[in-house]
Amino acid sequence: MLTGPLADTIIKAFDTMSDQLQAAARYILNQPRDVALLSMREQARHAGVQPATMTRLAKHLGLTGYEDIRQQYADAMRGEVTGFAGRVGAQAKSQKLKGDQALAADMLGGIAEQIAQLSQPAALDTLAEAARRLSAARRVYCLGLRSSHSPAWHLHYILSLAGKHSIMLDAVGGIGADALGSAGRDDVMVAVSVLPYTRQTIEIADYAVEGGIPLVAITDSPVAPLAQLAACTVVVPTESPSFLHTMSPAFVIAEALGALVAGQVGDAASAALAGVDRQSAALNTHLKTRMKRP
Repeated sequence: MLTGPLADTIIKAFDTMSDQLQAAARYILNQPRDVALLSMREQARHAGVQPATMTRLAKHLGLTGYEDIRQQYADAMRGEVTGFAGRVGAQAKSQKLKGDQALAADMLGGIAEQIAQLSQPAALDTLAEAARRLSAARRVYCLGLRSSHSPAWHLHYILSLAGKHSIMLDAVGGIGADALGSAGRDDVMVAVSVLPYTRQTIEIADYAVEGGIPLVAITDSPVAPLAQLAACTVVVPTESPSFLHTMSPAFVIAEALGALVAGQVGDAASAALAGVDRQSAALNTHLKTRMKRP
């Protein structure tokens, strides 16, 4: 269960909740499987709240008690499998029944719909705000681990081409976060993380924010751990019929952000890209003629 049956309801009501209710709600959003399996007291302990808070949350959502929440999540879980191993088994069965082309079509059609969602006015406004923050920053620190590494690195690559001082915190040799030693309030961090959230990403982002570095988050929920730390959050969908969540929307956001920043910095990007062109020509970086077969 990547998301729970009450996810939309909780997100809509999130801003009306007290800090304690928000902590309980965040736990439900981030741990839907545990909601179905653990006792209310155990869930409260994991959420860092009192058991009575879980009951108050249920009533805040218009339900009689917390057992109503657990029951909905248990019912949803009966028809689903969780974990990568379980999901790949379900995918294999569906793929065998419907065929390879059907699975590919479902995946591509779903991604197309998700990217269309990112073209809505509110999403575009957020994207433009994120780009402005990156353009104005002295340095941009890009962070993304595991499946989130590719969109974070691609953004870093585009920004570097456009002349921005971008630093990739990719943890090679275990020293990725060390580069933050000279970071300050004039810099910006862009962090990418989707469920299941990588602990190290959240910890590094939290450390950066504590040090006064503004955070732009690319994540899958407005109440995800990164979103709670961020000055600006771009929400990307990740649902997929594949065993693995899709990162295509996050990758597209990285490309759009990079393009917007390049346009905003204008002459600086032109000068930087002219230098890239000269270097590529001098080093014969790109293949210019078709290889002849022997």
